[in-house]
Amino acid sequence: MTNTALDQALQTLERATSTPELVKATQALCALNDLEAAKPLVKVLGFNNPAVAAVATQGLIQLGRDTIPILLVSLDARNYGARAWVVKVIAALRDPRGLDLLEHALEADIAPSVRRSATRGLADLELSEDAAHDQLVRCFEGLLKAVRDDEWVVRYAAAYGLEQRLNSAAVSAHLAEQGRAALNQLASDAEGVRVVQLRALKALQRLNAG
Repeated sequence: MTNTALDQALQTLERATSTPELVKATQALCALNDLEAAKPLVKVLGFNNPAVAAVATQGLIQLGRDTIPILLVSLDARNYGARAWVVKVIAALRDPRGLDLLEHALEADIAPSVRRSATRGLADLELSEDAAHDQLVRCFEGLLKAVRDDEWVVRYAAAYGLEQRLNSAAVSAHLAEQGRAALNQLASDAEGVRVVQLRALKALQRLNAG
């Protein structure tokens, strides 16, 4: 990819003033499939324009795991919308290098959308061969925290995540016991949101059938 093509795409993005223009310019930047476009795409996430951010997010995912180091240093503490999109990208890439960030986002972020994306990330993260056990334990610990989250969307994601992790043959008996107990809690009347109850119940049914 020539610098000229990238420069032209960036100039078009800079000149865009309306949402349709921003979407088109971001699509053109994504189409270059150039790692040099990663930082500008992250900047786009901060525009607080969901239509544009959705395009930029897909472009970053398309660029693959080479974007992880850029994403890990790009979180804007003042812009929860941008943080949500960045965490979503990291979760989608399933790269174990994102584990620290996903844990922190779930533990400390004030935005439910960010915590939900982080929970999904912990559910789907591909574990490193040399640290799979420790990382699996950390993912479980995060999911168990998500079960206690105040926001139902995070607890719903936790039900999904526990089902995913409990399907692994690498899960110890202790973790399996904790995970099933958490799902039983979400499926019970102690959970005040019906859709979360039903998702946890479905997870238990599938696990028992397996």
